[in-house]
Amino acid sequence: MHITVITPTYNEAENLPKLVSALFSLPLDLYLLIVDDNSPDGTGQIANELALKHPGRIGVLHRPGKMGLRSAYLNGFQKILDGDAQAIVQMDADFSHDPSALVEMTKLLETCDVVLGSRYMQGGSVDQRWPAWRKSLSAFGNFYARSILGLPLRDVTTGYRMWRSDALRQMPFERIHSSGYVFLVEMAYLAHCLEFKIGESPIHFADRRWGKSKMSLKIQVEAALRIWQVWWNYRDLRQAGKSARL
Repeated sequence: MHITVITPTYNEAENLPKLVSALFSLPLDLYLLIVDDNSPDGTGQIANELALKHPGRIGVLHRPGKMGLRSAYLNGFQKILDGDAQAIVQMDADFSHDPSALVEMTKLLETCDVVLGSRYMQGGSVDQRWPAWRKSLSAFGNFYARSILGLPLRDVTTGYRMWRSDALRQMPFERIHSSGYVFLVEMAYLAHCLEFKIGESPIHFADRRWGKSKMSLKIQVEAALRIWQVWWNYRDLRQAGKSARL
């Protein structure tokens, strides 16, 4: 299976070379697309150098500034879906997502449309160094989102995902308006509304090894408040699904 990994970057100069080495050591047919938002620390230049070092295996999409997670992935999807990738991965560049988990996620994708790297299913876990408030807020955020949206999943906010390209091509990206981490919830909910087969594979979510975390209490609280907007925006698909099952 030919797999493209999309990783948005902003100030990941320390992590990116290590990530490339880890990914390309896996027994998988991988291509990496780096979407860099003009990182002040020179991540974009490092990405260019890595692309020259690994010809045909790395692409770099440079953007003029920090434009957000949603547009980074939508721009990446747009670029990749015109190609021959059979699967597309959403993955952070900071090693919070263990590259080795892709092996099991690839196996599960053989029978699914999308596979979520799940911290909250049996076998999954989060970094023990997380403070208690962050562990509690993350777990509650997942419970809150999946309860409101009626999602039969354990981890709806995970950013580690593998999609079949054919499934992504069916996603109405023009309807997706959430930014930040709500974007991840909206993508999962839209896939559920379209009745895609969604699998979950256990992962350990590690705190980033190098650099500074971009997550904050404010970001997670804002995300929780915006879940209701996601629920409202797809009421037509919910109703269509109910009608089809009658």
